[in-house]
Amino acid sequence: MENITRLTPLKQPIVFELEGFDVPPGYGSLVFILVLINYILVLLGNGVVAFVIIIDKNLHRPMFVMVCHLVACDLLGGTAVLPRLMMHFLMGQKKIAYASAIAQAYSIHTYGAAVQTILGVMAYDRYVAVCEPLRYPTIMTPARLHTSCALAWIIALVLIGVLFAFHINVPLCGTTIKHVYCSNRSILSLACNPTPANNIYGLSMTWVFSTSVVLIVAFSYFRILHASVKQRQTGSSINSKAFRTCATHIAVYLIYQIATLVIIVSYRIPSVSSSNKKFFSILVVIIPPAINPIIYGLASKELRESIIKHLGKVTRKK
Repeated sequence: MENITRLTPLKQPIVFELEGFDVPPGYGSLVFILVLINYILVLLGNGVVAFVIIIDKNLHRPMFVMVCHLVACDLLGGTAVLPRLMMHFLMGQKKIAYASAIAQAYSIHTYGAAVQTILGVMAYDRYVAVCEPLRYPTIMTPARLHTSCALAWIIALVLIGVLFAFHINVPLCGTTIKHVYCSNRSILSLACNPTPANNIYGLSMTWVFSTSVVLIVAFSYFRILHASVKQRQTGSSINSKAFRTCATHIAVYLIYQIATLVIIVSYRIPSVSSSNKKFFSILVVIIPPAINPIIYGLASKELRESIIKHLGKVTRKK
């Protein structure tokens, strides 16, 4: 099996070594600075958005509450990968303990799953806001809102928890992870024996889960588009504020899906080098978490004005 260096099962404590990037001598510090800047943008952008939504009572509405949950996802994904990547570039640190490897892999997979479930909930929310504006307050009550968001997280945590339950009692015979971060597959590729149960569950869960989210989003926006066309034909006005927020949701959803698609395609093209595949694989935790806060601010006038107002207060106090 690929990446196995010995036939005797390893005993705890197991310490893995990430293959990482091949950085030319003298360029490690430069790449570290670039990753640091990206991580600062992730922390600052998402932190400001979350802080403003929390302290501004006018933003305590379903759309912005869900944005807060997306912010939590972005912070989870970025923090799971970028700090350790910075250590790799600055100090050449490639070793990672077994528990830390599992924690990182679980966090990354949870980030990927939770982003999709929350975007699915947001799609339904936008459908109700645009197509049923008069009934929206009674349908999307605070209790239903928080239940939906909690359910989105629970589904992601449980599905990924089951995926990693297959790691229990699996003997490992290798220590070199041929990637820049740990994942379910990269760890189990070091198993002494094949792991068909994990493979079948992982592929089945990914296909069913991703397809379900895509269908929810597609159905919601088909109904929104249908309602928009129908109301224009009848001369009635659609809920323009709710309709504009759809652009935010679609942009965030497409950016995440495009970043994921780039990863999948790169691993299916043999001519793509190993270094490029590794670079593409981290796009999903570099681009969406850094860009999403900008999208929220540009697309939502209320959020943008609230950010400017609170930043102005902080500046005046200084």
